[in-house]
Amino acid sequence: MLNEENEEVKKYSRLSDGIRVDLKLVAALVDPNARVLDVGCGDGSLLRYLVEKKNVDGRGLEISQSGVRACLLQGLSVVQGDADTDLKNYPSGAFDFVVLSETLQTTHNPLVVLQELVRIGRFAIVSFPNFGYWRCRWQLLVHGHMPVTKSLPLPWHATPNIHFSTIADFLDTCAEKNISVERSYAVNQRGEPIRFGGGRFYPNIFGAQGVFLLTAGASTTADELVAG
Repeated sequence: MLNEENEEVKKYSRLSDGIRVDLKLVAALVDPNARVLDVGCGDGSLLRYLVEKKNVDGRGLEISQSGVRACLLQGLSVVQGDADTDLKNYPSGAFDFVVLSETLQTTHNPLVVLQELVRIGRFAIVSFPNFGYWRCRWQLLVHGHMPVTKSLPLPWHATPNIHFSTIADFLDTCAEKNISVERSYAVNQRGEPIRFGGGRFYPNIFGAQGVFLLTAGASTTADELVAG
């Protein structure tokens, strides 16, 4: 259900500072003491936060040498690798949570990556910028240019994003690929969850980003998902 809340998510905004607001929401979905793989972990800010605040057994996979170096300097267990090619090397069920934050849209084979995430993790947490966001629609409609927003900050020729998606697209894909959406959130430009009365129409327009908790298995159809 979109914006379905649990106790961890209700209090996530009161957690210590040090990471982006949207990453606090991701962190709130992770159980303490869990085995976690952060795919595309960047400079390791989320992974470090989870290790320090939730005592997780954390691992990271990062494609850039600079990101791996930054993580290793913090004492984090991170290896260099590519989500498109290296997830297949992990055994099924190796982790309790696999996190892919703001990275799915940069992969060459997002469907394969998505299916690998729910294979190697009991739960997968995925977030991405919503191309159906009203600012994106407005810029395309009025100016006729590829959108530039806080969630999509780079011009078309410099963006690493190669597979844009809307929240509605993602929900449909999960239903088609037998991936169960356990929780889903529409997030504003400040990284805060936003609430609506029902359906997915308004979240798909007003959510700058989508955050999803996924598992493998029979999926609720996208049309049955409603805002909390």
